[in-house]
Amino acid sequence: MLQHLHVKNLALIREAEIDFTEGLNILTGETGAGKSIIIGSITMALGGRVAREMIREDADQALVELVFSTDRPEILEWMDRLGIPAEDGQLILSRKISGNRSLCRLNGETVSASVLKEAASYLIDIHGQHEHQSLLNRRKHLEILDDYAHGELGPLKKQLTDVYHACRELEKKLEEASADETGRLREQELLEFEISEIEEAALEDGEDEQLEQRYRKMVNGKKILEALSAARLLCGGEDGSASDQIGRACREVTGALRYDENLQNLSDQIQEIDGMLSDFFRELSDYMEGLEFSGEEFQETEERLNRINHLKAKYGQTIGEIRAYQEEKQKRLDILAHFEEYTAKLKKDYEEARKTLETLCGQAHRIREKQAEILAELMQQQLAELNFLDVRFQIEVRKTEQYGADGYDEVEFMISTNPGEPLKPLGRIASGGELSRVMLAIKTVLADQDAIDTVIFDEIDTGISGRTAQKVSEKLALIGKSRQVICITHLAQLAAMADSHYCIEKFAAGGGTQTSIRRLTEEEAVDELARILGGASITESVKENAREMRRLALQLKEK
Repeated sequence: MLQHLHVKNLALIREAEIDFTEGLNILTGETGAGKSIIIGSITMALGGRVAREMIREDADQALVELVFSTDRPEILEWMDRLGIPAEDGQLILSRKISGNRSLCRLNGETVSASVLKEAASYLIDIHGQHEHQSLLNRRKHLEILDDYAHGELGPLKKQLTDVYHACRELEKKLEEASADETGRLREQELLEFEISEIEEAALEDGEDEQLEQRYRKMVNGKKILEALSAARLLCGGEDGSASDQIGRACREVTGALRYDENLQNLSDQIQEIDGMLSDFFRELSDYMEGLEFSGEEFQETEERLNRINHLKAKYGQTIGEIRAYQEEKQKRLDILAHFEEYTAKLKKDYEEARKTLETLCGQAHRIREKQAEILAELMQQQLAELNFLDVRFQIEVRKTEQYGADGYDEVEFMISTNPGEPLKPLGRIASGGELSRVMLAIKTVLADQDAIDTVIFDEIDTGISGRTAQKVSEKLALIGKSRQVICITHLAQLAAMADSHYCIEKFAAGGGTQTSIRRLTEEEAVDELARILGGASITESVKENAREMRRLALQLKEK
């Protein structure tokens, strides 16, 4: 469950910390106080997108930190695969936003936003303020059914997606292969020319580098010869040269050696230098003798280098890239040279992939039909508990003519909310309040299946009141007995059911506006109920009504 939330410099919040509890956590406050910022901050910490404008104007960065506790094996195994320890089943997720950059951490280790999103899939389910509107789209119905059937459908659906994309790729190749014959002949002629041009060059690995080095040497031969001539003159045996000076030094040291044996080491060193200089002089002379180039050799080198550079300009920056280009074009040429066999194989592969796709779509269809019956029955039970007095709910799974990555099924939720009325598409007849309750029923069923520890509802009470609101509050309290529920609400019926009640308040400070959040005592919770019930005028009778509502709620929760 979510134990702790820390928010800093986000929107109206300068800094806030909340310790959540087990059961039903209710958040209330005046309109505009910043209730949705709390949900937004949690979404941000779980890897969601956040606008730069969310950072307070007087701050350079914003921070959100969440602390979860869990004992679910799949979460701990996932953490172990990441190589991040989870001591005592604790997960600390944090995200710091600064300018256009964000820093994500999981238990102190830097991770990507996608890792935080994956963590969220294990830890929490968030129902956004307008998410129930998505039920107006039939694609959402397919998504919900597939989420429910994931255990049986998941592996098959992955295989189906892979086969679908393979089928589409083959279909694309067949379309390309249907180009006119004249175009294929032109392409074939071009390929033959390019391959022939590369083959005739008979390229060798590293040849271009060797040629460039030789060419530079030839072009700069005069400069090299002038420099080496000067060096030979300085080092040669003429009077005053390095060789002459070193020779004199050798004779002087050798003469002094007769008087002091300790000069032996110096004598050896100067003689070694004299020998090295003589070796250098000989190698220099040999190099200069071989430095002469013929005009024919220079022309051959230049022409070969130009040819290679011409191929580089057309086919690749290196000899390796040119060869890779040649291999790729050779494959294409082989296809064109045996075009009938190629297209025949494409058609065969496509038909086989199409048959496999048809089989997988059929299997997915049957699984969806079976799981749709089970989900519809569970949904009907949940809706009945949410004050749909005589509700009928069905899930239609229809085969279409179009194949997709999910198969060929179209799914639609059908509902009848009044006795004697036929089943009709949910999107056509449901009001906003009814959609909210349907989404609550869906979240309840899916949360039960996935064993999600924490469920957040941002104003699930949209469009409901009276007896229906009471039923929704009872449902949330019931869910709170098996998992943690965090709910933002404007309804007193929901707030009265709270195991922990938090008030979000906006106030002026330091020439600006800030939002704070605090957990209410029992008496403060009654006062907040009175505010919700009475609005601007809170009389003693309103307070008494709030106390009675709270007392009845606690009695109901104890049953």
